[in-house]
Amino acid sequence: MIKSARLLCVCCVCGLLSGLTPAQTRAQDTAVASGVRIGLTYDRHGKPGIAITPVSGPNADSVRAILIRDFDFSDRITVIAPDSGEPPTGALNYPLYAKLLATTVVQAVVTPAGALHVAVHDVAQKRVALVLDIALPTPAYSGDWRAVVHAAADSIEWIVTGQKGIAGTRVMYARNSGRSTQLWTVDSDGANARPVAGTENAMSPDWHPSGKKIVYDLLPDDGRHRIVVRDLTGATPTWSTGAASLNFSPVFTPDGSKVVFAAGNDATDLYEASPGSADPPRRLTSRKGSSNSSPTFSPDGRRIAFTSGLLGHPEVYITDADGSSSELLTASGFGDRLFRSNPAWSPDNRLVAFQSRINDVFQVMTISVRDNSTRQWTSDGANEDPSWAPDGRHLVFVSTRTGTKELWVLDLDTSRARQLTHGGRVQNPAWSPRLELSRQP
Repeated sequence: MIKSARLLCVCCVCGLLSGLTPAQTRAQDTAVASGVRIGLTYDRHGKPGIAITPVSGPNADSVRAILIRDFDFSDRITVIAPDSGEPPTGALNYPLYAKLLATTVVQAVVTPAGALHVAVHDVAQKRVALVLDIALPTPAYSGDWRAVVHAAADSIEWIVTGQKGIAGTRVMYARNSGRSTQLWTVDSDGANARPVAGTENAMSPDWHPSGKKIVYDLLPDDGRHRIVVRDLTGATPTWSTGAASLNFSPVFTPDGSKVVFAAGNDATDLYEASPGSADPPRRLTSRKGSSNSSPTFSPDGRRIAFTSGLLGHPEVYITDADGSSSELLTASGFGDRLFRSNPAWSPDNRLVAFQSRINDVFQVMTISVRDNSTRQWTSDGANEDPSWAPDGRHLVFVSTRTGTKELWVLDLDTSRARQLTHGGRVQNPAWSPRLELSRQP
């Protein structure tokens, strides 16, 4: 089964936990001297099996439950986690774990001092490959406490698979509370949902690439939509604009220096603005009797996909970042019920996800940027507003498949879908970049 080994430097492991302060974490190989290259042996063509032993110490069951969910929801790992048993002591029985098809064993302890101690064992090599010691913030179960456990899961996933995990990310979305909306965030495993203070009447959020700021569409009492940029550490906006009566669907450029949004007094065009600058927004598109909205950038920042009604109904177009060389991306087809909108460009630059009306119901689809081949991903209920995870493998979207509008996550490699939110009345999801622990909204 074992076909290759990935070697990892100890200093690279420490870099994975860069979101933790020096006082919170240390990572070292207890089996070899500092600087010696270590690694885990695994089947690169399958899903490696990770055995998670019972955890001991305060809040041990919760720590183990989070690790199990994070590995499961990564969709790259086969989790081996017995429901009962005592934490192992002494030397591990590596041949036994090998019979269970485990390539890795994760052994965790929560110390009386409140630190999370994790030993990651390479079953094939019969040795400890990595040790993590991470201080758990107080109180237990808080957002920061959960973020540390998620960070540990992501680090272990990277060691085992060579892929960066998404456990330490969050999804921001708008929740309708009757007459108004407010922005909320939820952990990538569906736990820890909470409102973002000071975002009443806000919609259509987008994350700054650093994860430290957000931009959103605000509809205050005067009825004039505004675009607002806010630092997540502060309660007041750091910048806003609203020269036209309509200003909505804002996004940051990939380098975070500018914001592109739709604006107009009737029909709309795309505009670019520099937050903090006194310069007026620069117009990027010419509406030509139609509305242009919902911009999304290619990862290199050179192109923008957006929705336009140029053909008399919404379709997805691509333009250069300066607004030149616009071309149709989605095929126009025939009929009077065509509606393709809300594009989202994948982090790996291969696909654009969008919503398409099929039999009068929206469904999530993707189109290849290279050859325009399309694929429909949903069919149960109405599904709309796709947003990509940083791994380029998972999509979050709004679905009515349970009877109310909830967020669902889809793994494009396996087509596995899971419900993310509960409570209904949600819209406009935006998946965060990988977050620093001090930037948990």
